[in-house]
Amino acid sequence: MTTTLIDRIGLLYTGDPEREELADAALVVEDGLVAWTGPAAQAPDADRRVDAGGRAVIPGFVDSHAHLVFAGDRTAEFQARMSGEPYTGGGIRTTVAATRGASDAELAARASGLVREMLAQGTTTVEIKSGYGLSVEDERRSLEIASGLTQETTFLGAHVVPAGTDADSYVRLVAGDMLRACAPHARWVDVFCERGAFDGDQTREILTAGLNTGLGARVHANQLTEGPGVRIACELGAASADHCTHLTDADVDALASSGTVATLLPGAEFSTRSPYPDARRLIDAGATVALATDCNPGSSYTSSMAFCVALAVREMRMTPLEAVRAATYGGARALRRTDVGWLKAGARADLVVLDAPSYVHLAYRPGVPLVHQVFRAGLLLEEDAQNPSSVVVL
Repeated sequence: MTTTLIDRIGLLYTGDPEREELADAALVVEDGLVAWTGPAAQAPDADRRVDAGGRAVIPGFVDSHAHLVFAGDRTAEFQARMSGEPYTGGGIRTTVAATRGASDAELAARASGLVREMLAQGTTTVEIKSGYGLSVEDERRSLEIASGLTQETTFLGAHVVPAGTDADSYVRLVAGDMLRACAPHARWVDVFCERGAFDGDQTREILTAGLNTGLGARVHANQLTEGPGVRIACELGAASADHCTHLTDADVDALASSGTVATLLPGAEFSTRSPYPDARRLIDAGATVALATDCNPGSSYTSSMAFCVALAVREMRMTPLEAVRAATYGGARALRRTDVGWLKAGARADLVVLDAPSYVHLAYRPGVPLVHQVFRAGLLLEEDAQNPSSVVVL
């Protein structure tokens, strides 16, 4: 067994609620797991030493909402929005056409490139959705590609109804043949419950079918308008309700009492010039909040969790501590994971050394590349790159 001591940590954010922050700290990694955290002066001996040089250390980011299997470009749509055109979600079908026309190799190259981009910015766990195929075969192959990059794969055949398709017939397809083809490659089922996409009854039918197949549930909920998405997510025990931009008091109460995580995606509001979710309202009510990038070609083409942390602090009334917690521990809760998102003994040693004395600099210095080193399962990113399967984010 090989042990690595990371010492001279200026500020260690563990994510462990029992001991969330430690100054002048150290951390020991053994066989890819966190074995010990504590004051540097009390650090045990190890086979190898890494000097953090007074820098801050945080858990690897957990990005619990991303759409990485796609083809095409929607720059024109973004430019139109920046010129005043409102966002409606209709551009999804543009990406569907491009994705259906792309080869497996092209889709895999784009997705793996984005995963590497995320990893270099400190994201060590990522969820990847389908949703740009919208046919049995294209959804299946999207999830097969995604499952080569992460174990957190989500079947989103219910993203929108394909052009020229009857909505009721498509719901039956998604809940039937499409689900059966996709379930072996997925851990989760998701539905875009929104005006212009899927209504409450359709959402409940698809999620229930997925749950009966053994998948966990997640919901795109209340992004563009108030609606039933959050309530359905909480009623069905979904792990996460994502977006949560337009909430009633009943929605907030349901999130606070149900255990369903409210996953907020400020990159989408930034890229669509839409109102930001009120994270302060959710946190004060006792809801668990996660942050994620929503990386996709239409409404949030960012792979940077640090950027989302900065937006959350500036635009959503979160403190820097709350935002970093949501981007790590909160993301893990949204995926129902206890092995990532914190640096507690026994957790996977996924951690980021920041070129800054504190995690506060993620918001204090927005847009500045502050990632000094990334460790995944105890291996430095540079070392991990020697592994042929290193592109996988577990």
